[in-house]
Amino acid sequence: MPRRGNVYVIDDDQAMRDSLDFLLGSADFEVRLFESALDFLNEVTMLPFGCIVSDVRMPGMNGMDLLKQLKNDRTRLPVVIMTGHGDVPLAVEAMKLGAIDFIEKPFEDDRLIGMIETALKQAGDEAKSEAVSQDIVARIQSLSPRERQVMDGLIAGMSNKVIAREFDISPRTIEVYRANVMTKMQAGSLSELVRMAMRGGVIRD
Repeated sequence: MPRRGNVYVIDDDQAMRDSLDFLLGSADFEVRLFESALDFLNEVTMLPFGCIVSDVRMPGMNGMDLLKQLKNDRTRLPVVIMTGHGDVPLAVEAMKLGAIDFIEKPFEDDRLIGMIETALKQAGDEAKSEAVSQDIVARIQSLSPRERQVMDGLIAGMSNKVIAREFDISPRTIEVYRANVMTKMQAGSLSELVRMAMRGGVIRD
């Protein structure tokens, strides 16, 4: 298991690929090399989580086209774009398309390594956060229609009696539904339920 994670280098220049393979391998990354963006896309679904380091100017599918394709496919791998001198406007456009950062050639080894470490950490944290949000959404979807109505009433600040009156149900029955909601949502308190509702998109900012 690599200590620092996986890096996927995409560059049509073999000398650059070999150089980055040596640099990043020495820095304890697990490195895979790709001669073209298409070669990478053909394998991306089978690759473990990692950081993409791609040149921006390549024959065939260039770095910008790669970013567009990754965005369309909802691929959540972080991307660092390598640019030649004078390609800064292109690099800024790349960041608008989802690249985490860009670096101009020639670059300092430590700067690229630092960028990759940051990209992996940020993307890893986002992935964990996204997984939590998806889990909360699944819990919300597990509620019955009546339980969902009760939850909506609770997060709106309504008391059991008011919710009971709203749906013409006895307060005792509402208490049962409320207990079911808290159990299914795995919420230990009303404030926690509200936070989950916000995270799950029930309450919009």
